[in-house]
Amino acid sequence: MTTTEKAFRPWHVPASRPACCDVKRPALQAVGLGVRFSGRPVLADVSLDMHHGCITAIVGPSGCGKSTFLASLNRMLDFEEGAALTGDVRFHGESILGADLDAQSLRRRIGLIAQRPNPFPLSIRRNLAFPLREHGVRDRPEQERCIEESLRQVGLWSEVCDRLDQPALALSGGQQQRLCLARALALEPEVLLLDEPCSALDPLASGVVEDLIVDLRGRYTIVVVTHNLAQARRIADDMAVFWIEDGVGRIVETGSADELFTRPRDAVTRAYIAGARG
Repeated sequence: MTTTEKAFRPWHVPASRPACCDVKRPALQAVGLGVRFSGRPVLADVSLDMHHGCITAIVGPSGCGKSTFLASLNRMLDFEEGAALTGDVRFHGESILGADLDAQSLRRRIGLIAQRPNPFPLSIRRNLAFPLREHGVRDRPEQERCIEESLRQVGLWSEVCDRLDQPALALSGGQQQRLCLARALALEPEVLLLDEPCSALDPLASGVVEDLIVDLRGRYTIVVVTHNLAQARRIADDMAVFWIEDGVGRIVETGSADELFTRPRDAVTRAYIAGARG
């Protein structure tokens, strides 16, 4: 491990990622998490374990705080004026909310991919090289290695290898979303946070991205917000159902995706899964 790599690992982490998620160990944990914006509560008492190498789907109606929850997991709410958190978020058992935490290092290890593709208005190559430089990878051959490897992981290398210096914004919507995912993967994260990654895509591109997410299972811990219950059933190992109670987002039920789809315990979950609510 290089000196630069050591600088990005303030906590102890396993030497390798699990090949599967048969033995579930929490990578991320929300513990009694609450979020307020300018004093107004948005989330309250949210507790959830997100397991190593597994895909956790966050589902629920619009406005119940799913995206806010996702942004709380890698300190992106630091950029939101008036945002205040209570409770805790733990990564490998250690709180991420301390004032002395290196948030930039945290965001390298826990990557967030937005709902709509948001490539930089740069070339394909520079979309990947720029964040690598920002995070200390300045050696050109190492950059090129990371760029090729990340593009291969998302199935883009064969499509763009002969036009890396062309504008990223010329790519199709599905290709742009995969580029954004490659941009996160280039930083060698442990966790991927995906905020409705398929909602802005056509059905064909959505299927490609969905298959990619499944292919990444085991290599990464994945937390995905989705409104698409059929998609959640296809890809998720675990699931959390968010709902609005008294104007505040809360979790009403958690468990394996199979359990929640076939044997939900909560009446709200049963109605939501059946399409009667939400």
